[in-house]
Amino acid sequence: MSHIQNLERYAVEARKNLLKIIYLASGGHTGGSLSCVDILVALYFEVMNIDPENPDKPDRDRFIMSKGHSVEALYAVLAKRGFIGEEILDTYGKYDSLLAGHPEVKIPGVELNSGSLGHGLSVGVGMALAVKRSRMTNRVYVLMGDGEHGEGSIAEAMNAASHFKLDNLITIIDRNRLQISGYTEDVMALGNLAERYEAYGWNTLECDGNNISGIIETLSSVKTDSGKPTSVIAHTIKGKGVSFIENRASWHHRIPTKEELNAAISELDNLLKVQYHGS
Repeated sequence: MSHIQNLERYAVEARKNLLKIIYLASGGHTGGSLSCVDILVALYFEVMNIDPENPDKPDRDRFIMSKGHSVEALYAVLAKRGFIGEEILDTYGKYDSLLAGHPEVKIPGVELNSGSLGHGLSVGVGMALAVKRSRMTNRVYVLMGDGEHGEGSIAEAMNAASHFKLDNLITIIDRNRLQISGYTEDVMALGNLAERYEAYGWNTLECDGNNISGIIETLSSVKTDSGKPTSVIAHTIKGKGVSFIENRASWHHRIPTKEELNAAISELDNLLKVQYHGS
């Protein structure tokens, strides 16, 4: 099995785990968590300079989960990468659990208490500027939702990042075209997001956000000597991996029933069997 196939397997297993913890907690954001798993796997297993054994090392890359409501995907990937134990995933949402409904810095591998949409990029700008002024080479990655771009603070952060020439800042847009109220283009049209970022002086790249190999290739091509921040528009499918959840706005934070959970797990198990065991 190739390295990429291993990462794809990790993504399928993360999808299974996030569905289980959402079901057990009777709460969570299903569709957007499923759409961004491949991005998180690519970042945590291949792209970022991080160390689960030393999560606070000074030269680490920083990651901000601006779309913090999709924390179930982050927890599943953090566990797979070794930042937290997989045995605590089932405690998600329970009293006194380490794992709350949004990311918190007390969790190894988490850099920001996030979830108030529109704030992640602004904090990312501050982190990237601090790194620059400290003459370090760390990169700052910010994962954002597309619906999140209705927040006005994002435009301010885009402008500031360009002004300060933060070529160590990379934002990744989970462009699944759905948000809690429906299609992004019906709720608050975004049009061509790449053109928007370019108008603010950013470099822009686009990729299939559900193709791990393509995500890695795209993020690896980012230049940190261009004098410009970079935005990666990652085109994804909301609910990716489970046929009856895909592209349905109703699954933004719907909780699966026991029958739906079993059907989803069965579908993902079959994907593992067919694609990674050759039978």
